[in-house]
Formats: sequence, structure tokens, C-alpha cells
Amino acid sequence: MSALGAATPVASRSMAGEDVTEADLTRWSEALAGIARTGLGFTQSLYERERFEEVLKVAAEIGTRASHRDGVSEEDLTAGWLDSVGHGVAGYVTPKVAVGAVVGNDAGELLLIQRGDSGVWLYPTGWADIGYSPAEVVAKEVEEETGIEVEPTRIIAVIDSLRLGARGLPFYSVVFQCQALGGSLKPHPLETQDVGWFGPDNLPEPLAGGGRWRDMAFASIRGETVEAAFDRPRTNVWEQARGS
Repeated sequence: MSALGAATPVASRSMAGEDVTEADLTRWSEALAGIARTGLGFTQSLYERERFEEVLKVAAEIGTRASHRDGVSEEDLTAGWLDSVGHGVAGYVTPKVAVGAVVGNDAGELLLIQRGDSGVWLYPTGWADIGYSPAEVVAKEVEEETGIEVEPTRIIAVIDSLRLGARGLPFYSVVFQCQALGGSLKPHPLETQDVGWFGPDNLPEPLAGGGRWRDMAFASIRGETVEAAFDRPRTNVWEQARGS
């Protein structure tokens, strides 16, 4: 799962008097690119193909204005999107699916990994694999990344990465509360730099997403009743401020 970056103002939002952020640019760019690639996957019309390819170029121009894509040209971004176009239902562009695990121990500590790619700390996460149910893949990911065997007990969050301002590939994350069954700490040699159990007062830094998930995670492992978190529908998806 990607680190959840802070939304940085980059321009004036004239329609609402607010700042346009990098998160806005990424969301608009990825949404347009998804619409265009899906259209290319279904259309047989040369005219429509040309129009969808133009939309991809606009999406790439928007996307390269986000600083996390410094060094990526509009041409390269467009070409990468075109290479990913499928056909028919297989070409319908949707968010990827990831899973996450909130795991506690008897001492009330939370299992965290230091990601191998970014160095940030987060609960164990990973992409969903075909052939596994979400609960099966989350148990597999936790053991692979940390050496700890777990049993998923309930879903505590379903998260849209773009709503949180995450950068890169759009995805939904299904976060499970899990019970530790056994095993010993052993970081994956490629995916994790370090793993450990941490209490609320000795959390490592930096935490992914600024630790916005921290309170929910510790409340869950304390056995408190935590309502499953999900992104509430917005009145106007494209104009309403982030985080609402």
C-alpha cells in the first residue's frame, strides 16, 4: 500500500475559493485516465478512439503537475496508460484492491512494519491475490511480511486511497482486525525493512498518513466497539472539499 501523502496546495480553486492540492490533481488525472482507457477498451469507432486518446493527453498534463511525478513526461504517462488498455470487460478500469491488518498482542501493542520501498511505518498491507478471499490473503500477507500467524476476525475499514490523498495507483483497501495466533517477528527480506510491536506511546516515525489510523487501530485491539470506517458519499464528488 502506498504512503498516504499530505495534500499540498498548488493553485487557486476558483469555483469554491479553496486551494487546489496535489491530491486534487492526482484524483482528476486518474479519473479522466480511467474513463478514457475504459472507453478505448470498448469502442470500435476510430473517431471515439481519437477523442479518448485526447482525454488521456489532458489527464497526463494534469497529472504531471503533481510534484510526486517530477521527471515523468506527459508523453511517457500517456504511453503507459495506452499500454495498459484492455478489451471489453477486461478493459474496464477499476481501482486495485489491497488488504490491511490491525494486529494486537496481549500487551496492547500494535504490529507495524517499516515498508521496504518508502521507509514509512504502517500496519501490514498488501495487494489482493487472485484465488484467495480477502481474509485469506490478509492472513498470508501478515505472515509473509512479519512472521506472525493471525486469524482475521472482522472488517474495520474500507478505504479509498484517493480520498486520503494517496499518490500513485488508485486502490481500495479492506482493513481487517486480526488475532495473533503465534509465530515470531521476522521481516520479509524484500518488502519490509523492519517489524515490531509498539504501544501508543512509543510509535516509530514516520507513520504512513501521519498516523490518522492510530486511534482506530488501538481502540480495536483494546476490544472497544469500533464502527467500521468507510468514505461517506459526497454531495458533489468533484467540487466538495477533501476529507468531507
